[in-house]
Order: sequence, then structure tokens, then C-alpha cells
Amino acid sequence: MDPKGELLSLVKALKPWVADSVNEGHGVALEYREVSDVTEAVQGDSTTMEQVPEYPPSVVTLAQVRAELGDCRRCPLSKTRRNLVFGEGSERAELVFVGEAPGEQEDLQGRPFVGRAGQLLTRIIEAMGLSRDHVYICNILKCRPPGNRNPLQDEITICEPFLVKQLQAIRPRVICALGTFAAKTLLKTDTPISKLRGTFHVYQGIKLMPTYHPAYLLRNPGEKKQVWSDVRLIMKELGMS
Repeated sequence: MDPKGELLSLVKALKPWVADSVNEGHGVALEYREVSDVTEAVQGDSTTMEQVPEYPPSVVTLAQVRAELGDCRRCPLSKTRRNLVFGEGSERAELVFVGEAPGEQEDLQGRPFVGRAGQLLTRIIEAMGLSRDHVYICNILKCRPPGNRNPLQDEITICEPFLVKQLQAIRPRVICALGTFAAKTLLKTDTPISKLRGTFHVYQGIKLMPTYHPAYLLRNPGEKKQVWSDVRLIMKELGMS
């Protein structure tokens, strides 16, 4: 067995595959050293596996997802919206909040969760000892449905791939699904939110906690204790006091 030789052969084999993938539009270029650089490292007397460059965990960034979304005209919501609401926060966030769709204030400002429900979400985040800059906040839909009606399945189907790419770019440790539509869309279930909340589920290998939407809490303030219970489970999962 020659581990160094096998490693060198593997790197050489991967290089043309990476180049072909980039040329065919399957993703952005991975950052790697030329094979000659790796050869030099492998042939060195003190070479270890750690000296070989690591590939980045994700080959897509939020900026690339936003550029792909563009001035989206993929569904009729583009005709009634004022602003597209992509999302905001840290690209390295360990916690992502996913809501349903922009409301009136979000549509006006082009930012997620800035109305009354958003102000309550901000207070929840601050009660966790975090700020909006530490987490990432987005929605299933990027455009406001007229009159804040519920999202239609066709709209979700068209818009969801961009949410999937956002989550792939961030790679959080935990997702908090806010409300029925976020939870049902991500978990592909018709189970009521009242049954889903309080327990971690799994979305593409990421732990997901469903809980009530802040807008629901404004109408039903007695449910705030249940949401805080869910939030405390998230904090425990993230190792927060």
C-alpha cells in the first residue's frame, strides 16, 4: 500500500472532473491547488493528510443564489409585489429562521420580518442572547401574496428551490420553521403544527424545530410559552445557556 501515491492519483483523477463540472455549469469553481503543488506536498518528507487543501463545504454562496433569482418573474406574484424579499443575516449562521411569505412592511422595505410579527421575532432572538446579525431569516416565498393570503402550492413549488439553495449555502446546525407553511413545506407533511412543534425533526441532515409563527402569537399570546419552550430546546442543541 502506498497512501501517498494513492492520494496523488486521486487528486489527478479529480482535476478534470472538476473542470468539466464547472464548464458544464454544474457549480462554481472549487478552490484547489494545481496538481503540481499537491505533488510537491505529497513527496515531501513530513507530509500529512492535513497538508492537502480541503475543499469548501459548499460550492454555492448566498450571493450566487441571489444572482440566480434575479428580478424574478417566474410566477404571477411578481406582478403585484413592490420588492422581492430574499433574506438577511449571517451567511455563517448556525440558526436559520424560515417563515411563510413577506407581509406588507416586508414588501415595502424588501427585508424579512420587519412588521409587527417581525418585531416579536426580533425580541425572541434577543431573548436568546443573539441579534439578527447572528442568525439568518428568510421565507418560503420571496414575494408577498396579495392581501397576505396563504401561499398557493404552485407558488411554493416555483420558489422553494431558492430556499433550498439558501440553506445549502449557509449549512446551519438548526432550522426553526415558523408556522404551518414553513414546517409542512420543509418536512413534506400535512401534520398540524401543533403536533410537529416541541420535537426536533430532520431536514437534509439538519435538525429542524417547527414552532408557531410570530403572527399567530400576536393573535394568541397565550401560546408564547410553548414557543419559548421550543426556543429553549434550540438553545440547548446549540450549546447556549
